[in-house]
Amino acid sequence: MSETETVRSMSESRQTRREDTVRVTMVGAVVDLVLAVVKIFVGYTAHSQALIADGVHSFSDLLTDAVVLYTARHSQQDADEEHPYGHGRFETVATVGLGLALLGVAVGISLDAVFRLIHPETQVQPGVWALAVAAASILSKEVLYRYTVFVAERHNSPMLKANAWHHRSDALSSVIVLVGVSGSMAGIGYLDAVAAIGVGIMIAKIGWSLSWHSIRELVDTSLDPERVEAIRKAILDVDGVVSLHILRTRRMAGEALVDVHIEVSPTISVSEGHYISETVRARVIKQIEEVADVMVHIDPENDETAPPPTGLPLRRALLKRLQEHWGGIPAAARIEEVTVHYLEGRIQIALILPLDVLEGVKADTLRAEFEKALEPVTEVSVIQLYFR
Repeated sequence: MSETETVRSMSESRQTRREDTVRVTMVGAVVDLVLAVVKIFVGYTAHSQALIADGVHSFSDLLTDAVVLYTARHSQQDADEEHPYGHGRFETVATVGLGLALLGVAVGISLDAVFRLIHPETQVQPGVWALAVAAASILSKEVLYRYTVFVAERHNSPMLKANAWHHRSDALSSVIVLVGVSGSMAGIGYLDAVAAIGVGIMIAKIGWSLSWHSIRELVDTSLDPERVEAIRKAILDVDGVVSLHILRTRRMAGEALVDVHIEVSPTISVSEGHYISETVRARVIKQIEEVADVMVHIDPENDETAPPPTGLPLRRALLKRLQEHWGGIPAAARIEEVTVHYLEGRIQIALILPLDVLEGVKADTLRAEFEKALEPVTEVSVIQLYFR
């Protein structure tokens, strides 16, 4: 796949992801609105404080739906001047917020349950309509949870997973209402409070897990070791890659970004090295599903262990110095090409001369003349002569 085709495919994938996110969230928002109105109305008419609280919880889900819709609009936009790496972190921040919202819901449910345990007189005796609405809420929110999780897994979206669990938390709070109403009708008034505490703990665990995962993403935590190893293997399988080092990974929303240094032979052409790097990029994106982009740095040697080539002259200044020193060698005027290698902290020179310069002189003798002439140029470690 060419670079243009890769960019087009990524753009189309983001568009599909955005459309699916908006669709599933709009469905959820409509369901949340209907449930909130029905719960509060029936809660008042059936004298169920628990159902009224559950209706308020459903209204809180509308707020998280609004957050998801806003984020879906912004997080899937292509990179621009202000956000050169894209807008995926909008989704990450939103996931942290949704996770914290779940924690807030869990605390609220648990505190209310503890209060009702301490004050038995607050336990209500609701009617059968409260039972029916709670059952309908459980069913509808569980269906909505499964639908949202399906879309979230399809696009590997932590934000949608967080919102899905928000739907399930609403279903679980309706379970509390169902248990509480059933317990009250059976004469066990404290049963809903005990169940509420258990569900609150579970919701808190889910909220913390979602928030912690996204916080780790915000601080650029690496991918799991097995995924990093899969990326390493995909890179090393590319013909021309001698080794790799400084392999770094991080997540951005449902995607992963990779930076890597690859070592190639120092004698290949720049274009071949570039082609190898592009092959590495395309292969990793193709083989590792969540990887959206790979930044490849090409090295002629392992720059983690080799001495850095700092302070050495660049080509123009170097050639000027070389010509000053080898100007007395007649064959120097016939040099057709000079190749410069910066390796092991010094410079290696390769000269290409026409074959006829060897008339009357041996190649070893000519090489010795160049080596002697360049002895004062201490930055040069090796000089090689080639003839054609």
